Amino acid sequence: MSVQWSWDRAFEALPVLLEGFKITLVATVLGFLISVVLGLVIALIRQAAPRWIAMPVRAVSEFIRLTPLVVQLLFVYYTFTALSPLQIGVVVLGIHYSTYMAEVYRAGIEAVPVGQWEAARALSIAPARTWRAIILPQAIRRVVPALGNYAVSMFKDTPLLFAITVIEMVTAAQQFGARHFQYLEPLTLAGVIFLIASYPTSLLIRRLEKRLAG
Repeated sequence: MSVQWSWDRAFEALPVLLEGFKITLVATVLGFLISVVLGLVIALIRQAAPRWIAMPVRAVSEFIRLTPLVVQLLFVYYTFTALSPLQIGVVVLGIHYSTYMAEVYRAGIEAVPVGQWEAARALSIAPARTWRAIILPQAIRRVVPALGNYAVSMFKDTPLLFAITVIEMVTAAQQFGARHFQYLEPLTLAGVIFLIASYPTSLLIRRLEKRLAG
């Protein structure tokens, strides 16, 4: 028995999916903000802090980066019951992706020419000012496209929040399908919305990458 597409059902599902998309967008934006800030902190600690601080931070960062996101979501969900599922999702997404952002920042920092460091030392510029005024502006400029790519990846990972009962867009589509015993329209629309939201961002990142490279 073939499944027939119904435009009436599609238009009925669309408002439900858009409500779920709001949750998807909130989780992505807030999670991304956490990840870019925390990732920079991790990168700076690993590059500039004493070894007895940098090594434990590196170990924790590697552990988070190399364990599945869904396991982290479930662990925090069942451990910190005072927080709402969406709060947990935002924080875990942010922390998980901060470990990837840290690697991106680290690569950007290491790509800064050695001569920049030597010139700063020759001019007796304080280390804090060297980082703030010379190294970080150059490093961040180099890694903006990579940070954008991880933002898109985070956006596509938000359906994993279903594991902790967050009703983001894909979960909303599944629930609509379960109520109407038809999954074709809601899941297709969810995929189209993901494409509409992520494809222009990918094009913008690609254009920005070419511009910075030039």
